[in-house]
Amino acid sequence: MKNSSTNKLKILNDPIYGFIRIPNSLIFDIIEHASFQRLRRVSQMGFSNLVYPGANHTRFHHALGCLHLMQKTINVLRVKGIKVSEEEGNALCIAILLHDIGHGAFSHALEHSIVTGITHEEISLKYMQKLNEEFSGQLDLAIEIFTGKYPRFFLQQLISSQLDIDRLDYLKRDSFYTGVAEGNISSDRLIAMMNVVDDELVIEKKGIYSVEKFLIARRLMYWQVYLHKTSLVAEHMLVKVLMRAKELAEKNIELFSSSSLHFFLYNKTNKENFDTAVLELFSKLDDYDILSAIKEWTNHSDKIISNLSNMIVNRDLLKIEIYNQEVSEDYLLTNMHKLMNTSILTKKEASYFVFKGAISNQAYNKLQPIKIVNKKGDLEDIVEASDQLNLQALSKPVRKFFICYPKKMELA
Repeated sequence: MKNSSTNKLKILNDPIYGFIRIPNSLIFDIIEHASFQRLRRVSQMGFSNLVYPGANHTRFHHALGCLHLMQKTINVLRVKGIKVSEEEGNALCIAILLHDIGHGAFSHALEHSIVTGITHEEISLKYMQKLNEEFSGQLDLAIEIFTGKYPRFFLQQLISSQLDIDRLDYLKRDSFYTGVAEGNISSDRLIAMMNVVDDELVIEKKGIYSVEKFLIARRLMYWQVYLHKTSLVAEHMLVKVLMRAKELAEKNIELFSSSSLHFFLYNKTNKENFDTAVLELFSKLDDYDILSAIKEWTNHSDKIISNLSNMIVNRDLLKIEIYNQEVSEDYLLTNMHKLMNTSILTKKEASYFVFKGAISNQAYNKLQPIKIVNKKGDLEDIVEASDQLNLQALSKPVRKFFICYPKKMELA
């Protein structure tokens, strides 16, 4: 803990919002905590910087941006006569500040490779519970809201819904750092249009065009940025590298790694054994551990892990083809055999270089509607309330399929 004389009501300068105010000493101490400071070392967008060189911002930036937007939202709702107590407001700020604290290095890559059997949301909750012990139960209400157990439903919607504070920040922030203008939503306008009717978060009728732009921006950002084929193939290659590392570790082959990465490579995790000691090791695992390991693995005697690591370090990635139809198992096997014949690889080894997958994008889910309230107080789903025909189409999931393979090889 910092000395009690430290000025804890600080302001931070953010390139998007300008000054962000830390509202009280508890939130200051949470931000100062080592578990939260770790987010400085976890990138917000993984390997998107291989496509958009400016996309080097972190989960730390994003969490602080969310804190700022939540404070604005609470003030807007109070002005409109919605009662949000000091305790509830503080809990909302803490919950949104910590909503991403369980993300591993390079975000989702660890979940699909070495930190398995538990999701990042479950790890976030474990962090919150541990912090709650350290801060003598002051996070009780934040945890209730985060887990959906608090009776006021609209408070949870601010943390997790189709128009939550998380999305309002990451779309605007990711748009700014990538330079992709299509994602630049008006978070201020959307917050100004928020209201609560029958314990549900709604948008006033005059904010309908801002919601339309938000949904279209989300769709464009997914196809243009989050699911861009280069960052897509890079992330899948990272998963493959870590899977190979795990496979070698299971054979007791020694791999260069930091102590925290070593633990997750050589041990299996699940919800039951992810205790305080494991959480402490997870707290020391970030992008730096993964990158330093991959750089060292470029020299490993195992050709699979060294080749994949070299490809990532030097941005000499696999090729990727994207289709509207599913890639058949026969087509995948044909191309795997083609690689096996030219590179003297086993089927298992070839599967690290020739593999298939699927991606989907649903900009709007009608099962969790964004509701528009008119002047009479009636509620309508945004799709029905809007005269924008595209919104109906945005509610249908678009699914695409891909195959990855080495550049030197031609597909059969």
